[in-house]
Amino acid sequence: MLRKSNRAVPDWSHKILGFRKALKLTQGELGKRLKISAMAVSRWERGDTEPPASAYIRLGNMADDPLCWFFWERAGLSTADVMRVLPTASRRLRQGRIASVQVVHAGARSSLNPARFVAVPLLPVRAATPGAVGDDVSDLDQLKPEAIWAAPAEWCPNPAATISLRVVGDSMSPLILDGYIIAVDTSNTARDDLVGQIVVAQNTNEKRLLVSRLIRFDHTDALVSDQREKQSVSLANGSSWRIIGRVLWWTGKAR
Repeated sequence: MLRKSNRAVPDWSHKILGFRKALKLTQGELGKRLKISAMAVSRWERGDTEPPASAYIRLGNMADDPLCWFFWERAGLSTADVMRVLPTASRRLRQGRIASVQVVHAGARSSLNPARFVAVPLLPVRAATPGAVGDDVSDLDQLKPEAIWAAPAEWCPNPAATISLRVVGDSMSPLILDGYIIAVDTSNTARDDLVGQIVVAQNTNEKRLLVSRLIRFDHTDALVSDQREKQSVSLANGSSWRIIGRVLWWTGKAR
């Protein structure tokens, strides 16, 4: 008598099975759409073999939010990769972060135009200043905001690409202190335009975020603290750090 295996079925297998059932397709019908055999679909749903990247991309193209992002991530694509080749995906993702801004009038004669304000998402992640330890995050674009707050439109030159994060650490004081919130323009990543500016960078291996100043020394870029005793991070060729965006402004409680 054969015993049923107690091997746990992986999450991606459950996702594929659930997706097929939601579409009301047989394994053969799904396989035909993906240009593979019904037997291959069966092996995926049992967790025996995982789909190749090409199949995950086709699954993502078929699926709606948020499942499409799961399939594309399994294919090795970041949200930024997908948005570069699928502009409609970019608009769909950004629309999920847009909120209306209600202006509360401070008096009968007060007249403020809501169009002059931008709704900035506050993401549930902390970026560290040099010497501190922040949060690891694989994909900022997939994080759901923990709050939305309004800022003057002139403070946000690229509203659709503006996010805000909490800061941990004091090595960027006296400008940015522990617990402050920073607004980041994620469309502004060109180093030549950011020399001397405060930026947020991410380590592509460890996935942690760093708030620091971009400085250029003899054609070599580095991320440095405003407290110069802290160790700098080199951005020489082969560095695992990449610029996420420019810090536009910051805010925090008085101490």
